[in-house]
Parts: sequence; structure tokens; C-alpha cells
Amino acid sequence: MRHGDKINNLGRKKAHRAALLSNLASQLIVNKRIVTTLAKAKALRTYVEPLLTKTKKGEGKEEISHQHRVVFSYLQDKTAVKELFTVVGPKIASRPGGYTRILKLGIRVGDNAEKALIELVDFNEIYGKSAKSTAEPAKKTRRGRAPKKAAEVKEEVVAETTPSTEEKTAE
Repeated sequence: MRHGDKINNLGRKKAHRAALLSNLASQLIVNKRIVTTLAKAKALRTYVEPLLTKTKKGEGKEEISHQHRVVFSYLQDKTAVKELFTVVGPKIASRPGGYTRILKLGIRVGDNAEKALIELVDFNEIYGKSAKSTAEPAKKTRRGRAPKKAAEVKEEVVAETTPSTEEKTAE
């Protein structure tokens, strides 16, 4: 029985699974998004998010170098660790969690496996804060209409009460 066994073994032994997740995690960090199967993407999310959290911890130099060593023990890739701490870490510093996004892409033709794209949330320009318009949206009332600004209301009232120049010349 598998009581309390929540890990997805992905049909692999422990060493093979660790190597697979390590390689997927380092490629995700370097490329910011990868396409893989849905099961691997879900397993990768639980593997990589604690590593991303480790980039935010530590104040002193000793603590930071310790986090580098801990992350390197998981990834076994110097370039990925350097990218993680220099590029990714500062960008996700203000985010409280949820560093990755999984988007389903449909099925693969050859073996009918469900494909998914897993990406780092802060590195997507389409969904990111930079893609939002700079104009501030109008605040809405509870009934769903946007209230008019005070200047617009005054202009409408003034336009209704004062006769236009055409009406003055007609009289």
C-alpha cells in the first residue's frame, strides 16, 4: 500500500529521477521556460521552487555562500547556479512564492503524452507587470460602472446650463 506516498516516481529509480529533475531544473533556470510532459512539469515545480526560495535567504556572506553550496548540491551545474543567484534571485526577491507557471499544450502525436510548458513567472513579458498599460484603470462602483471624475461632471453641468454660441446668435 502507498499510504502517504505523494511523490510521483515518473517510472524511474531514485538516482535516475534525481538526475532528470536536476537537468530539467538547470535548463529551466537558464532558459526561463521549457516544454516537457505534464507529469514531469508538476514534479519539477515541487523540485525547483524550494531552490528558488533559497536565493532569497541570507544576509551575511557566509549564509549566501552556504545557500550557493546547497543549491549546487541539487543542480550540479555552475552556470545554472550563477544564473539563479545573479539574474533570477534579484528579480523574484519581492515575490512571496509561486515562482513557476504550468501551461498545458495538448497531447504529443507519437505517444499521446500530455505536453506542458513550465516557465518562471517573472520572466514572461506577456503576463508580467511590464505588459500592463501605464494608464491607471478607473475605479469601479459596486454596480459595475466606472464613476465619472469630478472635472468631467462639472464640464457636463456647465455645458447643459450655458447656451452655446450658435444658440446665442440665433436669438
